[in-house]
Amino acid sequence: MELDGRAVTAHDVAGLALCNYGHFTTMLMSQGRVRGLSLHLQRLVRDCRKLLDAELDVDRVRALVRRVDSEVPQTVRVTVYAPQLQLARPGADLDAHVLVTTRPAPGGELPPLRLRSVAHRRDVPDVKHVGLFEAVRQRRLAQRAGFDDALFVDDRSRVLEGTTWNIGFHDGAELVWPSGEQLLGVTMHLVQSLGVVTSVTRELDLRAAAGFPVAFATSAAVGVRPIAALDDTPYDTATGLLDEVCHRYLTLPGDEV
Repeated sequence: MELDGRAVTAHDVAGLALCNYGHFTTMLMSQGRVRGLSLHLQRLVRDCRKLLDAELDVDRVRALVRRVDSEVPQTVRVTVYAPQLQLARPGADLDAHVLVTTRPAPGGELPPLRLRSVAHRRDVPDVKHVGLFEAVRQRRLAQRAGFDDALFVDDRSRVLEGTTWNIGFHDGAELVWPSGEQLLGVTMHLVQSLGVVTSVTRELDLRAAAGFPVAFATSAAVGVRPIAALDDTPYDTATGLLDEVCHRYLTLPGDEV
């Protein structure tokens, strides 16, 4: 864990912990390369302007990420925040600082997800911000109820997104993505660009979602992960299409940090 390239102190992260104001992106890095690196950097620049009214130097971010040992795959999180932010005066001018943290990359093939739908819309859904309270709470509640994770829907049961991932479906001919308010993920974008099959985006409610034979989740840390069930609806996880999508995604070379 490093802040601006140096060891982190408790004082450095106190404001982040107590005010919970900032944004981040999560990347899987291996051999110094990241799939969709330019999209991750664009996200950081965009969100920094929106939350901190500050410009972010992407070359500096890349230099800080390069300090991570990438001989083995690692999940790298880049968090941008202002340690000097004061709860009483958040409107003051702020400088963007970069916190780089790592955790081991997921190992092996993960089992398909079993999801529970829950009505919730994230605050500022187009920003990948650090306000994860409700996402973590709903994931915890889902797991306590025997599921793996939660899928957010709006008050009209229209599908939005997972707690920290996007959801897609296959209708037998096309990949179908929900069009509701959500964070448009980097991995989602990369899967759409693979060209395995056509991708379309449209409004989907839970009834429509139950009519698809195949569902899957996408995230930078995991890639493409099959979904076994949503509430009481089962999905086919033994499909050649998902195998092909996963294979094509994993063979993307990634960009050098």
